[in-house]
Amino acid sequence: MGDEPVIRLVDVVKIYPRVAGDVRSLDGVSLSIDPGEFVAIMGPSGSGKSTLLNQVGCLDTPTEGDVVINGVNTRNLSDDALTDLRRDAIGFIFQKFNLIPVLTARENVEYPYIIKHKHAGGEGRALELLEKVGLDAELATHTPNELSGGQQQRVAIARALVNDPAILLCDEPTGNLDSKMGVQIMELLTDLNQAGKTVVMVTHDPGTAEYADRVVRLMDGRVVA
Repeated sequence: MGDEPVIRLVDVVKIYPRVAGDVRSLDGVSLSIDPGEFVAIMGPSGSGKSTLLNQVGCLDTPTEGDVVINGVNTRNLSDDALTDLRRDAIGFIFQKFNLIPVLTARENVEYPYIIKHKHAGGEGRALELLEKVGLDAELATHTPNELSGGQQQRVAIARALVNDPAILLCDEPTGNLDSKMGVQIMELLTDLNQAGKTVVMVTHDPGTAEYADRVVRLMDGRVVA
């Protein structure tokens, strides 16, 4: 592992203004994650898990504190630069898959590649990644509603990998899958981690968390372990 953390949060506070009173979703979180680590984030509902993942993924900005990704303090970045960082350094895998219904599996995987490179040409890479996650060329022509939940999650993982990000952020990646398919997806994420990807995963399931090298527990917006 490298000396410099790939992800570093320093005293991060996130406050959401509400009419009934401000909600302090994160309350001074400091956390370092090294390159190649597999970290699970656990905690009860409302503890700040998804808020924390959104901070790491540059989907949201902190009210106070700093989020440093690959040595870059995101506080100083423009919206365009944040978009570029998200696109190039981070792959997202969601519980609800978030696939585009009208596109085939291959087109869904290729889509972030086209956005990055401003042209098509990722078809071969998309098919290669789909094969890597266990989907053959025939399934690549199907739209999401023609695929099972496990197959859709494999498409989502391939899509997250298409721009070769160093970091994979997973929000309840097995939440919509049966236990057998959940195990297959976790084994796939473990393989990707062993191949060098840094994996940060939110989960409520202790069995899923066992795949991680380290568990970070949140309670009321604070790290408790």
